[in-house]
Amino acid sequence: MKNLFITAVITSSLLSGAALAKDDCTDPVKDWQPKEQLQQLMVDKGWDVKRIKVDDGCYEVKGLDRSGHEVEAKFSPASFNILELEIKFTGSGDASDYLDLKPQTTP
Repeated sequence: MKNLFITAVITSSLLSGAALAKDDCTDPVKDWQPKEQLQQLMVDKGWDVKRIKVDDGCYEVKGLDRSGHEVEAKFSPASFNILELEIKFTGSGDASDYLDLKPQTTP
């Protein structure tokens, strides 16, 4: 039986209610948190992180989620707020497993 590939894209407008004017991050470099800290956060959520790179001023994470689905996510490097999430489901799956990635509000 063939694997069925379904791709879901969840953007910041779905996660935080605010749409971005553009794709680039504008956080000052002095405010960036280390990539290793973001990697640990994703590992704690069950992801197998394959790569974290800087793209358009944002952190881009590629890897596998805890169910083995390919994931690619874009984060603000200063706040780690998620800006975009792409999931390539193999077989079955849905986006409900990713709702805890929504941006955290700071007091």
